Amino acid sequence: MAKAKTAFVCTECGADYSKWQGQCTACQAWNTISEVRGVSGPGKGARSARFEGYAGSLSEVKSLDEVSLAEQARISTGMQEFDRVLGGGLVEGSAVLMGGHPGAGKSTLLLQAVCQLAEQHPALYVTGEESLQQVAMRAKRLGLPTKDLKMLSETSVERLMQVAEMEKPRILVIDSIQVMHVADIESAPGSVSQVRESAAFLTRFAKQTGTILLLVGHVTKDGSLAGPKVLEHMIDCSILLEGSSDSRYRTLRGIKNRFGAVNELGVFAMLEQGLKEVKNPSAIFLNRGEDAAPGSVVMVVWEGTRPMLVEIQALVDMAQGSYPRRVAVGTDQNRLAMLLAVLHRHGGMHVADQDVFVNVVAGVKVNETSADLALLSAVVSSFRNRALPQDLVIFGEVGLSGEIRPVPNGQERIYEAAKHGFTRALVPKANVPRKPVEGMKVIPVTKLSDALSALEEL
Repeated sequence: MAKAKTAFVCTECGADYSKWQGQCTACQAWNTISEVRGVSGPGKGARSARFEGYAGSLSEVKSLDEVSLAEQARISTGMQEFDRVLGGGLVEGSAVLMGGHPGAGKSTLLLQAVCQLAEQHPALYVTGEESLQQVAMRAKRLGLPTKDLKMLSETSVERLMQVAEMEKPRILVIDSIQVMHVADIESAPGSVSQVRESAAFLTRFAKQTGTILLLVGHVTKDGSLAGPKVLEHMIDCSILLEGSSDSRYRTLRGIKNRFGAVNELGVFAMLEQGLKEVKNPSAIFLNRGEDAAPGSVVMVVWEGTRPMLVEIQALVDMAQGSYPRRVAVGTDQNRLAMLLAVLHRHGGMHVADQDVFVNVVAGVKVNETSADLALLSAVVSSFRNRALPQDLVIFGEVGLSGEIRPVPNGQERIYEAAKHGFTRALVPKANVPRKPVEGMKVIPVTKLSDALSALEEL
């Protein structure tokens, strides 16, 4: 009988320790070290995957100029938004991890994609959380082609590999990685050791056989992918499907991608027929009322490789308590407090006794600094109770000294706004196009005081 081996692993960074301790010295996180049990020796089941690596079989040594630069062939999923997030499609031998909250539509999206792919490529869908009947009923309800897709209900990695070696699928879907288990590991499915070893075994199989591996993963309470951080290092692409239960729209965002750009965004609409891609997201995010309202302005954010128009709203009202509230939905709350301080110091507007609420419409999350000028413009509009023109678009970064800094891809943002019918743009001076944009009046600004003066004249 193999000798059991006990180790302690940090669930955040994957660092190993010989005994338990309160803080991980590698990532400085507290209470993240868990005990894992395995089997010693490199020849025992899935444990051998850690010693043989995740990149497949060993190859001969080559100089850098001898390496082939031919682009890897990609397989389209049949959905342009899905392909965009993946970097152009699925790559042979790649491992893709899709995470999301329960009910976000992870299984639905993958089932739609793999049913279409199965018509041209051998595909195997492995379900460990649902029965085959439940998956078949969903596919029938969505009207998907089910003739060519092969199904398997299994949670054992060893049994799964036996079936995969016989069927030889080109596309393998695991739903989900948290329920898979390896026999040599004593801990329960979903634990750190089981998730890590199961993913290592499946990833090695995908690399050696050229199979496209699609893994479904759960998320924690803070929205990050569950399981050890080393799991994200094994895979080639990590994508996250986001969307609240009360919203019909879902956003698919690339977190990590070895074959394309990160932070790429795909938008889908949840309908009775499943997830339908939205090819023009700016149109749905700009569903504004006919009458202009104070505190509302449109900005242009950059998501991955494309610009997107989003409406941001602000409400400034007299504080009801002793401490004014600062609430930001869809953007960073700490940055909101910082920008309000800049507005007071360099814009001469005192809002210390006011409650300030900021919301990015349609549940979009904006992480880049190009939204600074639009956010402050919405705050000023609400504070003065003066509506801004509906044909105005604003973007730009605001510095602590009150300067308006340029943002990347400024000209492309202006062209995108002009394409959607906007005729005026308040932007940093360095982002003004060299050639005039037809039908667009570009207003350049260099300081926050200049921007506030320009808003007064509009």
